[in-house]
Amino acid sequence: LVAEIAARIGAIVAEHGPDSVAAYIGTGVVAHPTGATMAAAWFRALGSPMLFSAATIDKPAANTSTALHGNWSAGAQGFETADVWMLVGANPVISKSNGAPYHNPGNRLKEAARRGMKLIVVDPRRTETARRAHLHLAPRPGEDAAILAAMIHVVLAENLHDAAFVASHARGIDALRAAVAPFTPEYAAARAGLDAAEIVEAARVFARGKRGCVVCSTGASFSSRSTLTFYLALCLNTLCGRWAREGDWATYPNIMMPAFTPRAEVYPPYPVFGARRMRGSGLRQNASGLPTSALPDEILTEGPGKIRALFCLGGNPMQAWPDQPRTRAALEKLDLFVVGDYRMTATADLADYIVASPLTLETPAATYFVEWLKYIGVSRGLEAPWAQYTPKIVDPPQGSDLMDDRELFFRLGQAMGLSLEWIDAYGYGPHVESPPKRVPLDMSRLPEVDELIAHTVGEGRIPLSEVKKHPHGRVFEAARTRVEAARPEADARFELADALMTAELAALASQPDPRREAYPFRLVSRRDNNFMNSVGQRMPALHRGRPGGALSMHPADLADLGLAENHLAEVRSPHGVIRCHVKADDSLRRGVVSMAQGFGAARADQPDDPVATGASVTLLTGLDECEPISGMPRLSAIPVAISRV
Repeated sequence: LVAEIAARIGAIVAEHGPDSVAAYIGTGVVAHPTGATMAAAWFRALGSPMLFSAATIDKPAANTSTALHGNWSAGAQGFETADVWMLVGANPVISKSNGAPYHNPGNRLKEAARRGMKLIVVDPRRTETARRAHLHLAPRPGEDAAILAAMIHVVLAENLHDAAFVASHARGIDALRAAVAPFTPEYAAARAGLDAAEIVEAARVFARGKRGCVVCSTGASFSSRSTLTFYLALCLNTLCGRWAREGDWATYPNIMMPAFTPRAEVYPPYPVFGARRMRGSGLRQNASGLPTSALPDEILTEGPGKIRALFCLGGNPMQAWPDQPRTRAALEKLDLFVVGDYRMTATADLADYIVASPLTLETPAATYFVEWLKYIGVSRGLEAPWAQYTPKIVDPPQGSDLMDDRELFFRLGQAMGLSLEWIDAYGYGPHVESPPKRVPLDMSRLPEVDELIAHTVGEGRIPLSEVKKHPHGRVFEAARTRVEAARPEADARFELADALMTAELAALASQPDPRREAYPFRLVSRRDNNFMNSVGQRMPALHRGRPGGALSMHPADLADLGLAENHLAEVRSPHGVIRCHVKADDSLRRGVVSMAQGFGAARADQPDDPVATGASVTLLTGLDECEPISGMPRLSAIPVAISRV
């Protein structure tokens, strides 16, 4: 297998150059983080920079907005000491992702409410998290940027900002004041379908709190203008001084990662764009990486630079990338398509080679990856100094023919005579004071996962050997770190009025959504508590007798359309049509419908079945509405029309 793949790669590179070989790294690699790092080592040795990832179709604005605004060496103020917290498009009770601590977020929100923390949630649905909120703003989807601009308008108009912090650490406040001037609470409320008093109250509650943070998540990212939305959230945090101060405990300490010194100073803005421009779409490499939404066109567009070979690791593009028909056309056009996965998916169905990987419990794991998440969002990572290493729990069944991504790319390196160098990418970020450690690998033998974990953490704050003594994990109090004073030479400033962002604010104020009459509903994507992206849909026990991938609608909207529970409906967008069952859900505001991502046929040659497989939201999405900075496609707030079948 490896020899065949290596020979085909060698022939493609010989004729078309290394840039003709690419990889897409999906969220499934979280179970095998050494595989993604080994893949990166192989691509460096091959000479190809063409690495794409799920990060650019999830929350790329977390990176692009930080590049434009700047970051804080010591991190944002933490959840555990907050008296106010604001979530935009986040439902951590279900997603277990950023917005609240990962360890039992539902319970952490209850504890926070008991200590008096006021939670503000902006979400068009009364989610499981919104039900715990002090204030819940349920706007029309896609208006998050207008709401945040109006909150900034209120904060500045009423002088609720931390003037001393802004004077010391930010620039551009007057330009920001001018940019948000059109976004009065009344204007934003009219756009968002809210009461102006709700926006004013949210701004006052947040600004008058002593400690807290605004956090944007997937809902805000999937809608249009995601970089602007995330950028305005950062501006609101800076205006209200929501960054850890000298003497505070550092919010996200390093435990297994190398030690660093958190300081009360700004990490300055940095270039948002990279050097490479995509040939087909014109989108650019940016602070989140190469834009995955451009990948189909990079395969389909003829000429120099055309991608001809693709590795897909832990991902399912057929149910994740926008514009499913174009995605399929691209994957079928490849000269070589290799998929690393433990299950047959609609994507794997199109592969030339499928390399089955071990399951999560069949490989060791450690928490360093979760620590590293703080470098891709202001409220991600482990707030407590918790670390854990767990050896593999079980061996694969006897006779299993398995190869994880680490082994695949190492063996390819051997077969092609390449020398691979391990770089501890997860131990490096803008606040780490030493460069990443580089370890040339011995190409005569396959390194064990444990060896690579040791290479990755290097000289961690708490040695790996110590972490291993506590197989159930431990809070390492010795890793807690106080924020130190800024260095005398530190003079960087947060940018409150980046030119790209102020121009986009002006465009937003003059361009309301033009397609409401033809497509009167807005479809928002959501998570289902029983499934992770496209994983689990074929396990009957998780469906609990319910059709998968149903469309949720407000009962009054169902009645207006002559629909009832479990009726079959047709959903049309400017890009496609799906059929699905409907169900009543009074947690939605009227005019908004909701559907879980990740459903659809398990095989590429099968149509979606509303009962057996559910429908794929990607059939309703296109590539013509990608956010120009991050390349993020519109995967939520999708204009749709609905009728009964």
